[in-house]
Amino acid sequence: MADNTVTVVGNVTRDPEIRYTAGGQANANFGVAVNRRWMNRQTNEWEERTSFFNVVAWREMAENIAESIGKGTRVVVTGRLEQRSWETENGEKRSVVEIVADEVAPSLRFATAAVTRNERRDGGFGGGPSGGGGPSGGGGGGGRPSGGTPPPSYDDFGEEPF
Repeated sequence: MADNTVTVVGNVTRDPEIRYTAGGQANANFGVAVNRRWMNRQTNEWEERTSFFNVVAWREMAENIAESIGKGTRVVVTGRLEQRSWETENGEKRSVVEIVADEVAPSLRFATAAVTRNERRDGGFGGGPSGGGGPSGGGGGGGRPSGGTPPPSYDDFGEEPF
């Protein structure tokens, strides 16, 4: 099966709008503008084009996005392209291609960021009750081992964090 992974780097065009499904799943929607600038060799003038993308994020990431980014924030978005189609009340057929986000992060090219790690919730990647969580391999649903002690650092294993 072919994979359609896409990565875009651009500026958020509107504050994320968060909604919840009937089942309680968070959904965030926002736009990203990607600017491309190049020198036209024939005219020796700079030309620019802007592409606009709709981005959709789900669950905990949607809530983190709504709390962390806003209009104007430069972000890196990685995800997959998906096309949705529907029919309006007037019977007109519509469709849109969106990026369904796997990862969203602030771009650090022109800014700094302070990262705050959230407590892990059940159902997160790599951590359920039987999952193999972080460096300790203990799994578990929480972001910290039992007893409230902080998780082991890279120094505890003689490793560098890349």
